[in-house]
Amino acid sequence: MEAKAIKTLKYLDTGEIEKHLSGVEYIIMAAPAPEHFKDTPIHFTIFLNTSESLPKEIQKAIFDKFLDENEIKSPIEVMSQIMPVGFSEGSQETPMPLLLVKEEDMRAIPNVPMLVMDFLADSENFGEAKEKSLTGWSYSYSD
Repeated sequence: MEAKAIKTLKYLDTGEIEKHLSGVEYIIMAAPAPEHFKDTPIHFTIFLNTSESLPKEIQKAIFDKFLDENEIKSPIEVMSQIMPVGFSEGSQETPMPLLLVKEEDMRAIPNVPMLVMDFLADSENFGEAKEKSLTGWSYSYSD
């Protein structure tokens, strides 16, 4: 079975994004890493629902907690900063977060600033990304 590309039917506008993120604590996304990263086959992105630049020690504590809870090991190429994030609706249950890095995407796609942690790593808990080369994301809501 061939993996299908994730189709975008529409982008949420900023009002829809803010409503959508109400009650969301964070979103974790796992995708296949570029092939030459054999020891770190998964590209993780953690989208924290805050636009505040948290102190480095708090960011490290959050990052370490994610690694521990998800049995993620050998993180490399770690980036943690406020970045523009858009959301696309498709056939999935929840909108897909989009980390916007190109200027033209930042102008064309409605977005909100979020604290993003982006890195390559390995984990046995994300087989879809590791063995099947699929991209997936999961929302965590505050109680």
